[in-house]
Amino acid sequence: MVYEKKREKILITVKTYPTLSGKYDELVCTAGFREDGSWVRIYPIPFRKKSYEEQYSKYDWIEIELTKNTSDFRPESYRPYSHDTEIKIIGNISTGKKRDWAVRKEIVLQKVYDDLSILVEEAKDKKTCTSLAVFKPTKILDFFCEEVEREWDKKKIERLKANRDQGRLFENHEDPFEVVNKLPYKFKYRFEDCKGKQSNMMIEDWEIGQLYWNSLKRHEGDEGLAIEDVRKKYLDDFAKTKDLYFYLGTTQVHHFVGQNPFVIIGTFHPPKTDQISLF
Repeated sequence: MVYEKKREKILITVKTYPTLSGKYDELVCTAGFREDGSWVRIYPIPFRKKSYEEQYSKYDWIEIELTKNTSDFRPESYRPYSHDTEIKIIGNISTGKKRDWAVRKEIVLQKVYDDLSILVEEAKDKKTCTSLAVFKPTKILDFFCEEVEREWDKKKIERLKANRDQGRLFENHEDPFEVVNKLPYKFKYRFEDCKGKQSNMMIEDWEIGQLYWNSLKRHEGDEGLAIEDVRKKYLDDFAKTKDLYFYLGTTQVHHFVGQNPFVIIGTFHPPKTDQISLF
């Protein structure tokens, strides 16, 4: 099957923390909604190498030429038509006014799951193969972190360096780009769904990584205090004072084989309903 390029208008709701690729350096998985509420995953995007005008934020409307990602079986997965495809920011649903949350909710909450088993069944069903979803946890039980490797894989770094050195040799210029720091922790929610099923799920959102690094700098390298800042935001603020939803996405490698192939790729946390004014 031949897939043609199509110019799409997408509301960005997800930007994951960057990962390394031997081919493209540093990549970000982006996801969002078309105007009709259908999901789109856009990957790969070398986000930090894009021009300032192309570096979109969450809840920006963008226009981009996409084509189906034929290396990814998941139906929501698309890729930029070419490596240098232009991304045009054409609008934003800001948080400057409470009413803006209502506008976001009209798009984001068109289909919401609260039973994790049903969602996983849809993911494993090859007819639906659902890989992106909005999920409403019934109860947040905890927020915690686990320490992981602090450095990127040395072999990947060596491949990237070799590719860059070769590029500089042929292009005759310096590449000042530095790979993003690897997060030394995995942050997770523990929650219940509507059937009382308990799950631990990792968060891969760009924002949680940036919050950690900003807090670490503010606390002059004290990791314990930085982690506490992240916990306060995601547990004391989002989970206790906001109307919290998860943006969930599967990982391609675990989609059909993992017991639960989903991870949290972002949060949606509008004020609770009685706090939103219609005027």
